[in-house]
Amino acid sequence: MAPALSLRPCISASSSNWSQPKMHANPFNANIKIHRRLEVVAMGMLSPRKFLQKRRKVEVFKDASDEADQKNWRRLMKQIEDTGSAVSVLRRERIKKDGLPRDLVLGTLVRFKQLKKWDLVSEILEWLQSQHWWDFNEMDFLMLITAYGKLGDFNGAEMVLRSMNRNGYVPNVVSHTALMEAYGRGGRYNNAEAIFRRMQTSGPEPSALTYQIVLKTFVEGNKFKEAEEVFESLLNREKSPLEPDQKMFHMMIYMQKKAGNYEKARKLCALMAERGVPQSTVTYNSLMSFETNYKEVSKIYDQMQRSGLRPDVISYASLIKAYGRARREEEALAVFEEMLDAGVRPSHKAYNILLDAFAISGMVEQARVVFKSMRRDRCTPDLCSYTTMLSAYVNASDMEGAENFIKRLRQDGLKPNVVTYGVLIKGHAKVNNLEKMMEIYEEMQLNGIKANQTILTTIMDAYGKNKDFGSAVVWYKEMEHHGSPS
Repeated sequence: MAPALSLRPCISASSSNWSQPKMHANPFNANIKIHRRLEVVAMGMLSPRKFLQKRRKVEVFKDASDEADQKNWRRLMKQIEDTGSAVSVLRRERIKKDGLPRDLVLGTLVRFKQLKKWDLVSEILEWLQSQHWWDFNEMDFLMLITAYGKLGDFNGAEMVLRSMNRNGYVPNVVSHTALMEAYGRGGRYNNAEAIFRRMQTSGPEPSALTYQIVLKTFVEGNKFKEAEEVFESLLNREKSPLEPDQKMFHMMIYMQKKAGNYEKARKLCALMAERGVPQSTVTYNSLMSFETNYKEVSKIYDQMQRSGLRPDVISYASLIKAYGRARREEEALAVFEEMLDAGVRPSHKAYNILLDAFAISGMVEQARVVFKSMRRDRCTPDLCSYTTMLSAYVNASDMEGAENFIKRLRQDGLKPNVVTYGVLIKGHAKVNNLEKMMEIYEEMQLNGIKANQTILTTIMDAYGKNKDFGSAVVWYKEMEHHGSPS
């Protein structure tokens, strides 16, 4: 496969000097104009995109009977989605039609399983278990215990396992793994480990899925030593019952990241290649998440493309974030444009990261274009988006704009949180309007929101800069009362 071409501007090692104005022509988007301090006018973001174009699906049916069955099934699925209850819809259908075809019920279960709507899967199976007309067999038991496992309902999983025994079905690797997962997701990590150890010693022999789930359980329960021991045993080709797969490697890479052992995480990525385990976009995304330097993140991103892998929304967001932190707004925008042109739908997180890249530098007009584009791309701005947009006004010292925007935030039905108030307080402190700063602080208190250390430090510093040392000391003591000063 030919290497994918990057649409990002070339970056030299010496391009970190931002003291001089840059004239940078971008051949990939004529709508981006760059002058002086990278004042990007990103109007190209508002053009229609591939992922917004609806494609009409052409349906092919075997015959008229098949068409009627398919349309009836889709009608049922929509009713279940609208009501949020599967059993009430199926029960009505059974009464109306004087019975339910087995294929329709099984198709519904399989579809919800594919959608990972385990609450609906368990609801249907619980109902079927009490119905005399339904032959509740071993496969039904296994699907129900799997659903309880995914939901973290260990009480329900235990109940199904007992019921299986009473009906003469011997518990197998699927039922044991599902019960182990139920304990893990329910926070009962020791119980989950006990089942796994019992499977190792007396059977049934753990499967690849068992190992994937036990590693995930150990990592979520911060049982890192146990996870490493299990993984090391799998790496021993002479004794291991199976080879560690991609998901196991990814879980261990995630664990090393969680533990802060970035070097070990990199070595695991190298070991994947050495062992012939296919690397995926997830692998490279993990590597990018370890880095803070935009040059290193960019190298990993380019390596991923040279490997013939397509970046996903997380890949783009990681690169945008790296450029944003480095205050390289031009590159951040270019990557975002590349993502849109590739037909990748932006997530809330990706939009908020780009918004933050402009907000950090107080580039209000560019931030407003991003904010407007969110709604165009069906990403309704959340409180984080509004707060980030607010910080753009604050960093530009445009407090009139900030005050108008906070009014819009409220008009749109959102309530400021401690971070939102902190941004406003920082803004008024920055322009030395201590009266307005304290007015915002009192409003926050009246709304039952407690100040954090950042807000208290901002207020203390504001009084100190105004040489009101008495008030500064009072706020320092307030900080001590809330916890150790940062």
